[in-house]
Amino acid sequence: MDYLNINKKAWNNRTKIHMKSEFYDLEGFKNGKCSLNQVELQQMGNVKGKSLLHLQCHFGQDTLSFAHLGAKVTGVDLSSEAIKEANLLKEILGLKATFIESDVCEFGRHNKQEFDIVFTSYGVLSWLENLSDWAQTIANSLKVGAEFHMVEFHPFHDLLSGYSYFSNNKPDIEEEGTYTENCDGTKSTIVTWSHSISEVINALICEGLSIESFSEYPYSPYNCFDGLEFVPNLGYQMLYKGQKVPLLYSIKARKIS
Repeated sequence: MDYLNINKKAWNNRTKIHMKSEFYDLEGFKNGKCSLNQVELQQMGNVKGKSLLHLQCHFGQDTLSFAHLGAKVTGVDLSSEAIKEANLLKEILGLKATFIESDVCEFGRHNKQEFDIVFTSYGVLSWLENLSDWAQTIANSLKVGAEFHMVEFHPFHDLLSGYSYFSNNKPDIEEEGTYTENCDGTKSTIVTWSHSISEVINALICEGLSIESFSEYPYSPYNCFDGLEFVPNLGYQMLYKGQKVPLLYSIKARKIS
């Protein structure tokens, strides 16, 4: 199964929808709105003057938000449509950024540049079959002493939605629309994998990264799942039998040698 091209086609279709959505608020972004959330901003601190690699960057809003904050940015994404839109967006905003159309692991096999920061966030890991190759891409893209930052949706939510918490030999193959409010009902075939938190952490450790922090959060900045309710000043939460469900987790790691 050529899952990369299957998912690439799906994300090309999704990008066209996302560009017109209120969820991504492209007009607000063009008028100066930062697309980054407090979770990643607080964890990462000042990025001014630092080289930053953003893996699975979609059409570049977060990447370009980092550029607004003074980082020297490179974004990588599988979708040709997303990279095309990212390049158009950087020209409209007059920002410097490099965008590369590539699968993350394929990028890692050819990349020779080292960065001060590698970043990835929100719904990225389920599209990856092999976290060992993913972690190797991260480790090889970092300077010694440099940092990896990730904010990801918590797999506990996926478990409640009927997916496996632990990795399976076979992926989930589904026909699915997208998560933005303007989804027109069009569905694409998608191929995804489950990854437990321990698998993620161990993949990074095996590539020589030192885990400096791990945090879990009962709120999401995005209303992109069924059953969420808005909590003022905090975001969206889900309750299960009256208890808060973990919706996000974050990792900060450092390349020590």
